[in-house]
Amino acid sequence: MSKYAAILVIDDEQAIRDSCCQVLTKAGYRARTAENGDVGLQKTAEMKPDLVLIDLKMPGMSGMELLEKIAEIDPSIISVVITGYATIESAVEAMKHHAYDFLPKPFTPDQLRIVVKRGLERRRLAIESERLRRQKQMMREHFVTLVSHQLRSPLASARQYFGVIKEGFAGDVTDKQKQIIEKAGKYLDDLMQLISDWLDMSHIDSGCIAEKFEPVALEPVLSEILELVKPLAEAGKVTLDLHMGHNSPAVHGDRESLKQAITNLVSNAIHYNRAGGTVVMSTKEQGDDLVVDISDTGIGISRENLPFIFDEFFRVKSNQTQHVAGSGLGLPIAKKIIEAHDGHIQVESELGKGTTFSILLPKST
Repeated sequence: MSKYAAILVIDDEQAIRDSCCQVLTKAGYRARTAENGDVGLQKTAEMKPDLVLIDLKMPGMSGMELLEKIAEIDPSIISVVITGYATIESAVEAMKHHAYDFLPKPFTPDQLRIVVKRGLERRRLAIESERLRRQKQMMREHFVTLVSHQLRSPLASARQYFGVIKEGFAGDVTDKQKQIIEKAGKYLDDLMQLISDWLDMSHIDSGCIAEKFEPVALEPVLSEILELVKPLAEAGKVTLDLHMGHNSPAVHGDRESLKQAITNLVSNAIHYNRAGGTVVMSTKEQGDDLVVDISDTGIGISRENLPFIFDEFFRVKSNQTQHVAGSGLGLPIAKKIIEAHDGHIQVESELGKGTTFSILLPKST
């Protein structure tokens, strides 16, 4: 942080204001003063200082209240408390009200310079961190645009061309050639699904889901999911079942994103099941929440892998899972969607016996 940083000294004692101002000006800072909290708040709004020194005991607005109001004006402003009534309790309380440091009176010029320098360095790092965060967000948004428009569209076109060739519209195709085309098409499908999942993650992270919240009845949503995954279940010889609680209440949320989250979990329950296994969806009320359970009789998840299943791109690797295609984003997407609804996911699993995912969603009021 430059030595030309602006510092505001807010104290009802003129001697303290003058001495601090003299020390700080000599150190190369731009220092101004205010004799009470009201004046200090006004000057803070006008000059947007890099750092403020605040006396806790002042007539009118208290130092604690001033700390809160300054944080509302600009949370990046560093607040340092100076007081002659220094106690552990007051220091802790000041930190709770957004103070960065605590300087008990009387203090020496060196002590003042050290705490100011430390506070300004903290501000510099915070500003740099925010700049990097915004830069990363911009890069992410630009990359999303690139992926969406310049990668997904050509892949979709390539997939269509493979279909045209396979059907013989471009000339005769041998059985061997058809097998190669089908395999290439499968790889393209997997890549397009990965891109779609990644775009979903970006969409969820942007916070757009909460803009479309309304009361959602889950019974028709679960019935739609059942029909949607039925071909997948039939291919894997897995039986699907749905048990709705009596007069289940609605939840507050976005219908399509909830459908996506639950579909991801049900699809996983089918993929990691056994031939002849079952997947059961059921609902029940639990306090202020509606609980959706998705239980399967599949291969289960080991205790070692359980803490990582919601990590992006994490996939359990074993002889039993190597045949299952996927991006490793299905569970993280489901978790992000549920958390965006102020809900959460619980999971219980036993290796070789199956897994139950429980989604807890606040009931609509």
